[in-house]
Amino acid sequence: MNKKGFIFDLDGVIVDTAKYHFLAWQRLAKSLDINFTEEENEQLKGVSRVRSLEKILAWGNKTISKEQFTLLMAKKNEEYLSYIAEMDSSEILPDIPKILNILIEKKQGIALGSASKNARTILDRVDLKKHFDAIVDGNDVSKAKPDPEVFLNAAKMLNIEPADCIVFEDSVAGVEAANTANMISIGIGNSNVLGQADFVFRDFTEISEEFITNLIKK
Repeated sequence: MNKKGFIFDLDGVIVDTAKYHFLAWQRLAKSLDINFTEEENEQLKGVSRVRSLEKILAWGNKTISKEQFTLLMAKKNEEYLSYIAEMDSSEILPDIPKILNILIEKKQGIALGSASKNARTILDRVDLKKHFDAIVDGNDVSKAKPDPEVFLNAAKMLNIEPADCIVFEDSVAGVEAANTANMISIGIGNSNVLGQADFVFRDFTEISEEFITNLIKK
């Protein structure tokens, strides 16, 4: 059996922490008298915290001091952390454990490639950390997606060539990063949004063991 590297994004792929980011950003925007909708939140997927706050300020046509900017970023993160501190395994998205177990059974490399600086905490909270051979998160990289650094680092940690890696992503920037890294990209979500991916599934319930086996054989 070939050994491939399967790299998972975290937010929106393994767990839905996007809703917590949305709540925290919405509260922050409200404090600045900026209207922040779910449509705008979509544009922040896979985007760094600094860039996200810059975008929100631009939408609201606001300028703030450097000190206030730093303060607001810290405040947003504190609020987000208070949400994830309450997480448990009930928040794992459907069929993720099934897919992980198939990969473990088939002795494949499993890695996390996430922009989140809280990735390890979240994996601990939902009791999945033990399934990962490598974890690369926002603390380990200097360039955000669509730069492929996070996925290339994960491949290196797995000791598997990028061309033998498969990435599961829910964001356009993440799919772009996987494609740039010369990896197979699998979009999880809306095919109209993630059209650049090699394959798109609504969620993991649509992914069969046969599909995984075929990826390994390639």
